[in-house]
Amino acid sequence: MRQPQVVFRYSLAFRQKVVSEIESGKLSIHQAQRTYDINGNDTIRKWIRKLGKNHLLCKVVRIEMKDEKDKIKELERQKKELESALAQEHLKNLALECLIEVANEHYQTDIKKNFGEKPLKKHSSR
Repeated sequence: MRQPQVVFRYSLAFRQKVVSEIESGKLSIHQAQRTYDINGNDTIRKWIRKLGKNHLLCKVVRIEMKDEKDKIKELERQKKELESALAQEHLKNLALECLIEVANEHYQTDIKKNFGEKPLKKHSSR
C-alpha cells in the first residue's frame, strides 16, 4: 500500500524570512535549504524571483560586437526572404499540379506519365 504523498506549504512570512536571510548574506541558498530542511532544488530560487531582489540569481549577459548584431539582423532578414520565397514556390507548385490535373481531365490523358511523348490523338473543339 502506497503512503500518501506529503506536500509542504510554506507561509509567506517564512518565505520572506528565508529570502531576507539569503539577501543579507547570513545564509547561502544551499545553507538555507539545509538549515530549514527545504526540499526541491528550485524552491528557494523561485521565492527569490518572486519575493526578493533577483540580484542573487545567475544572469546571462551576452556581450557582442556591433558587427555581430548587424550580422544577426542580416541573417534574420535573409531567413525571412528565403521563407517567403519557399512559400511562393510551394504555391506555384500547387498551381502547376492543379493545372496538370485539369489538363489530364480535359485531354483524357496522364501528362506526367506521357511527358515527352507525342499525343496519340488530337483534340478537336466542335
